[in-house]
Amino acid sequence: MSDSAVQNVTEKMEEVVLDENGKPLSKKALAKLRKEQEKERRKAETAARLAAEKAAREAADVDYATHLYGVLPVNQSTQRTGETRESISDITPDREGERIKLRARVHTSRAQGNKLCFFQLRQRFDTIQAVLTVDTVISKHMVKFATGINSESLVLIEATIVKSPEPVKSCTVQDAELRVHSVFVESTSAERLPFSLEDASRPETDFEDTDAKYVRVNLDTRLNNRVIDLRTQTNQAIFRIQSGVCQLFREFLYARGFNEIHSPKLLGAASEGGASVFEVSYFKSKAYLAQSPQFYKQMMICADFDRVFEIGPVFRAENANTHRHMTEFTGLDLEMAFNEHYHEVLDLFDELFVHMFEGLESRYARELEIINRQYPFEPFQFLKKSLRLTYPEAVAMLRADGVEIADDEDLNTEKERRLGKLVKEKYGTDFFMLDKFPLVVRPFYTMPNPEEKMYSNSYDFFMRGEEILSGAQRVHDPELLEERAREHGVEPSTIQGYIDAFKYGVPPHAGGGLGLERVVMLYLNLFNIRRTSLFPRDPTRLEP
Repeated sequence: MSDSAVQNVTEKMEEVVLDENGKPLSKKALAKLRKEQEKERRKAETAARLAAEKAAREAADVDYATHLYGVLPVNQSTQRTGETRESISDITPDREGERIKLRARVHTSRAQGNKLCFFQLRQRFDTIQAVLTVDTVISKHMVKFATGINSESLVLIEATIVKSPEPVKSCTVQDAELRVHSVFVESTSAERLPFSLEDASRPETDFEDTDAKYVRVNLDTRLNNRVIDLRTQTNQAIFRIQSGVCQLFREFLYARGFNEIHSPKLLGAASEGGASVFEVSYFKSKAYLAQSPQFYKQMMICADFDRVFEIGPVFRAENANTHRHMTEFTGLDLEMAFNEHYHEVLDLFDELFVHMFEGLESRYARELEIINRQYPFEPFQFLKKSLRLTYPEAVAMLRADGVEIADDEDLNTEKERRLGKLVKEKYGTDFFMLDKFPLVVRPFYTMPNPEEKMYSNSYDFFMRGEEILSGAQRVHDPELLEERAREHGVEPSTIQGYIDAFKYGVPPHAGGGLGLERVVMLYLNLFNIRRTSLFPRDPTRLEP
């Protein structure tokens, strides 16, 4: 066979396409195969062309702003430049043209096309609008990066202050905004938050519209993710109020010669008696968490400190799942020696509470306004000279209103609220003092009333119809103290160190203790004490 014949046969064999069984394809199947092959070739050519065009565009579109944005490395304190960082609250339109640097959270961000990005930046409860615009310095790449920054991330911004062309009503700084020159992420937030701060900040009045489909963040969800919850403007304001109560309490007492003390919280015996005490293992013996600093306040009076106060933790093993009880709270306690009568101490308490109420009104008006926007409440009413009732007078008011109550019966929650309502209607005040409680309902260290044996030299204070302080003149005679302890089932030997303190001469004294979280809750009328505790502890919650 000639070479040309062999070549012709070879070419014909190459044109034969076999199927999976080794048999030649039919003309129809072969045509279909060749059509698919052509389709794949064109697809590959198109992909290659698009890739080449993209590479050409990227080569032509040089990112000229790479030095103005990005993610910073973790701060490990490698340098200290001393540069000034601004507070949003200090930014005003009068400072137009100033170039500043600040750290803030990205509260919200939104793109407008691919050349413009709007931020809302937040520091605590101050917010301001910032704008990033493509120009000869700011690239599209930079705007795209900024738009993708997760909400709640911390950013370091350099910007120029400008006057807002119109009020930015969604921000606390409404008449000025920032023109951004650089933006660096200092700490990135997770992309998905447990809940949005917008939902967590929604006013209660929004939920009155049954047609509106708003998301309500329930209290348990808030408390389980408390770090995020505490970032809302309302919570920032609530805990400034809480801090303010402590500051006002301290400054008033310091100005009147009080010493601040810090008493132990691990005790060898229950300070209040009864079952509401936490028992803990203490090496080879037992100890108890302090139910109050009561013993030590009094021992400081015995030690001639005369006037003392303490702000510290208090523990109560009460299995009470109510709106106002916690197993751990912050107690504000004071104790003082008096000259002739324990009403000298009531007079001081009167001045103290008026000082705190007036201070909250005058110093924290902005915080009160912020809280009121989300949780509307009636302003707290009080008298310049606080109302003071006796227990028999309170019983008479309740009976006149149809409430059944014995002369020596303690007030339960329902009766407290009823009394508070009657007092508000008659005297126009949310705050009052109730003196001369029945002796049988008070602790063993309470001084009996010598004139009316049923009663004692003790008192409670009330806010919006709920008790916030309990106090009394204390028994300072060691023999009477032992007798009273036995009457209450407390074995004197278990508190011998406390009793012994009274054997070496001690002036008459009185005092009281109030719960910080309860005071703030009732002042703001928030209805649940967990809203005024940073990380609440109750019978079902030990975390976070």
